Amino acid sequence: MTSPLHRLYSFRRCPYAMRARLGILFAELSVELREITLKNKPEQMLAISPKGTVPVLQLVDGTVIEESVEIMTWALEQSDPQGLLDKKTLPQASALIAQNDNEFKYWLDHYKYADRHPEMTQIEYRQQGEVFLQDLEALLTENTYLLGNRMTIADIGIMPFVRQFAHVDREVFYGLPYPKLQQWLQDWLAHPLFLQAMTKFEPWQEGDEIVVFPT
Repeated sequence: MTSPLHRLYSFRRCPYAMRARLGILFAELSVELREITLKNKPEQMLAISPKGTVPVLQLVDGTVIEESVEIMTWALEQSDPQGLLDKKTLPQASALIAQNDNEFKYWLDHYKYADRHPEMTQIEYRQQGEVFLQDLEALLTENTYLLGNRMTIADIGIMPFVRQFAHVDREVFYGLPYPKLQQWLQDWLAHPLFLQAMTKFEPWQEGDEIVVFPT
């Protein structure tokens, strides 16, 4: 069965895939969703994106977008009813997301999988990651969202990674001196579109009925 929709390969717990789904939801778009398992990636996804990571968006014209930031940006360029791609804050948002992806994610992975990286202790990896959290706390001390009193692409681009950091040890995270960041995360975890983004779907297999996201 063919679909007239753009096709998104996704994995529910991946923070990169989360941000892509959030971009699609905030853009009020619909896509064909193919949920995958990382241990059994479908040949159809690998054929269009050999690097084998999610998310991958295949447009109806055959164009393939392989990077989560590009998927968020593409979606919001199609439709942006809440103004997440605010031109005034976009350069700062892009820089903050780059800091998240290029610096914070490194320490997050080492903190989460400290047993694989015995060069430092888990506490030391957490403390390195907290440098970025301190930056976010400072931003949120001034505003409701990271770059002002309305959400931007920075919020949906960074939140999934802060969530992952918090979930390494929730008790430790909520004991850290970042009350504004903790409240920001709690608000996001309860946000209707985040809850929708985290809907569970069965892994896609050839011959399955098309799953439209959001449902």
